[in-house]
Amino acid sequence: MASVARLAGLSAGLANFHFRSKDALLEETLRCLAIEHREQWLTRLQAPDLDAPAKIVAVIDAQFHTSICNRKKLAVWFAFFGEAAYRKSYRRITTSIDAERLDVLADLFDEIIQDEESALDPKGVARTLESLFDGFWLNMLMYPDQFSREMAKAQIFDYLHTSFPRHFAPLS
Repeated sequence: MASVARLAGLSAGLANFHFRSKDALLEETLRCLAIEHREQWLTRLQAPDLDAPAKIVAVIDAQFHTSICNRKKLAVWFAFFGEAAYRKSYRRITTSIDAERLDVLADLFDEIIQDEESALDPKGVARTLESLFDGFWLNMLMYPDQFSREMAKAQIFDYLHTSFPRHFAPLS
């Protein structure tokens, strides 16, 4: 806590007053990251006159926005992901936000699937998209010379175009 307080330019006493323990500080850090991420995609969905495909594009854009998807934040996210198996509190903080985004995406894909008269499972497509997000984040963190936000988005749009050709076009 003393090191964190020093880096933040605070007194150790003030840091200890607000965060009774290192765990409390870490939990609040994760909560702030999760809320920032949620606000990024949720705010974009509020734009007027967006149809289901445009809302999905808004979520994708938010997922790869520079304020969310940058090397420093990705490193922090993956540090938390690595600890989530051992800390219920981390899972509890992110589960409702992740479930909310998954449900929103599933509802949007349901609209598209009905319009395309497809047999795809909307929840399955939403889970696949969430997995692509996580996978590309990891690849951008691990192999920054080989993976970029733009490349990730292009590959996601290729996937969406393959699944829903009437609603999504490839970026390239």
